Amino acid sequence: MIRTRFAPSPTGFIHVGNLRSAIFTYLIAKSENGKFLLRIEDTDQVRYVEGAKEVIYETLRTCGLNWDEGPDIGGEYGPYIQSERMENYSYYAQELVNKGEAYYCFCSEDRLDKLREEATSRKVNFFYDGHCKSLTKEEIDKKLASKEKYVIRQKTPIEGETSFACMVYGDITIQNNQIEDQILLKSDGYPTYNFANVVDDHLMNITHVVRGNEYLTSTPKYTLLYNAFGWEEPKYVHLPHVIKEGGKKLSKRDGDAYFMDFIKKGYLPEAIVNYLALLGWSPEGKKEIFSLEDLRNQFSIKRINNSPAVFDIKKLNWVNTNYIKKLDDDELAKLARPYIINAGIEILSDEWLIKLASLFKDRLNNISEIVEHYNELFEAEFLYSDEAKEFMAQDGVDKTVSIFKNLLTELDNWESEKIFECIKKTGEIAEAKGKMLYMPVRIATTANMHGPDLPKALELLGREKVLSRL
Repeated sequence: MIRTRFAPSPTGFIHVGNLRSAIFTYLIAKSENGKFLLRIEDTDQVRYVEGAKEVIYETLRTCGLNWDEGPDIGGEYGPYIQSERMENYSYYAQELVNKGEAYYCFCSEDRLDKLREEATSRKVNFFYDGHCKSLTKEEIDKKLASKEKYVIRQKTPIEGETSFACMVYGDITIQNNQIEDQILLKSDGYPTYNFANVVDDHLMNITHVVRGNEYLTSTPKYTLLYNAFGWEEPKYVHLPHVIKEGGKKLSKRDGDAYFMDFIKKGYLPEAIVNYLALLGWSPEGKKEIFSLEDLRNQFSIKRINNSPAVFDIKKLNWVNTNYIKKLDDDELAKLARPYIINAGIEILSDEWLIKLASLFKDRLNNISEIVEHYNELFEAEFLYSDEAKEFMAQDGVDKTVSIFKNLLTELDNWESEKIFECIKKTGEIAEAKGKMLYMPVRIATTANMHGPDLPKALELLGREKVLSRL
């Protein structure tokens, strides 16, 4: 059975790049009726943020990415929080030392800083020089007895090369002299990210490891660890990274980095999941709107691309618009209510809000835009553009507007259906149709040449405002 895991660190909100990894990890498992695990990697205590675990839970659940095993629901291979698995890391680090595949390193921070400075001055990458690799057993025992601080480092071969297979990028080979003797266990007893991953993935029977392609060059370290333990290595799926148009990274400053940024703007979770699944994966055929269930049925690792995925906000808007259009009017009204209230707009009634949502439904890229559309119709200065002025100067326009005003003035029941009848009757009396009917009455009542369904818009504007404008 395929077993995958999403293993975020509790350091704050979830970046859309990380969420995309979670989606692919989920789909790889579920498309083959496998298990999707959630594991919290909290060994970096410096970056730990209180409450971040709950944010992770909420984000995944909001997106429908429900896990089969995890910290809150347990499972056969728990605990699922790394800080609760500390005994495992020290045990397996010591096993590697006993095997001669790792060693104690007692180098001070001062010594390491000097090595880094030397590397910088020579304009080369810093590599630990293996100073403690040659310590004798007696020297090691003496330092341990005196309780000198130490880390445990992996002993990497100096010669040869290490290869691994990625299901997206194919076979990758790295020369061993390019692989540093990485730290496995830090001086505070906490494991490093790479070491904890290998130990936990093995103990949890993870079959497929899914992560970004920035890990391609560090994966040989994992391969060497699996070989050192004599464990079977999982299959690797490295995802192409996500960039903005122009090659830039997604930016928190621009409000396009975190899942919650998009939720706050009024993007629907289902639309975000749909769009992120298309970043680096191409379905068969031309269909692009997929429910999570659709994705589970169609997903295949073979169709993951290896070129960078461009985050196109216009494409996300298009996907989100499709999902907004599928909402019932009353459901859209509920989602729009907080934005309307925060903008200080008076909600005249629940029915009024539902009609407002219906009016702008087909025009929203995201739900927060309903405020902008409202202001454009209700609150903007009633000024004609030059193009609108030119149109309104044509022969016959004044007559059409005058007839429409008179009919509305006599209207008893101010509803969109009755307003539509007035428009039709105006056309009959003025002998105007098509553009020469609808454009004059739209410009005269909204100051715009284009817009939403006019009778519905005029109903919401209200008799007093419409007649005043006319």
